Amino acid sequence: MSTAPLEEIPARALVVTAHPDDVDFGAAGTVASWIAQGTRVTYCIVTDGDAGGFDPAVPRSEIPRIRRSEQVEAGRILGVEDVRFLGYRDGELEVSQGLRRDISRVIREVRPERMLIQSPERNWARIPASHPDHMAAGEAAIFAIYPDARNPFAHPALLGDEGLEAWTVHDVWVMGAPDTNHIVDVTDQLDLKLAALRAHESQTSHMDDLEERIRGWMTMAAERGGLPDGRLAEAFLRTTIP
Repeated sequence: MSTAPLEEIPARALVVTAHPDDVDFGAAGTVASWIAQGTRVTYCIVTDGDAGGFDPAVPRSEIPRIRRSEQVEAGRILGVEDVRFLGYRDGELEVSQGLRRDISRVIREVRPERMLIQSPERNWARIPASHPDHMAAGEAAIFAIYPDARNPFAHPALLGDEGLEAWTVHDVWVMGAPDTNHIVDVTDQLDLKLAALRAHESQTSHMDDLEERIRGWMTMAAERGGLPDGRLAEAFLRTTIP
């Protein structure tokens, strides 16, 4: 396992996830640590989470608005000011040329040095992390990173009609991956992570054991990463793309 020293923190990072709340369950502590060290973080949320929610009294037509507002508030708690939604249908996500183009557009607009995405690989030890939408968002995101966003001839309308120059991302972090090689000690960010998760009231208000659950996951990640007892961590697969 490795950890990132301060000097490697980039100026801009882009997070791509399938649903509102995915980033907060998987990486809110890490995002908070990046922001505290000066990184400007942008969220790209592929769906509005319209298939989520647990309260039958809430009209289904209201769910997209609710979940968008919850993600914006969760981002605000961590210091994320730029939250973008692509508006795809929750539960129906596929790796299409349109999705690859839309993520490539955001990459070229934001021009991040680092990206955090979801795993396109199924994690048999943690099936909830391998929701089909998560895997599709992860696959489309890595295709957008390589080869699409860096290739000026891919999705030619992005350059020809929108004036978006090609952009290359080298540093990629993957959350929910079956195999991880990098951890971030987020012990000091626990309160921020929990506050961000509680902002997703439509998803977490029924979880009486939310803090216990989160502490359990992060304790296991810290132990696997060799951190001292009592520390909490988030784990990732980190890779460099030439």
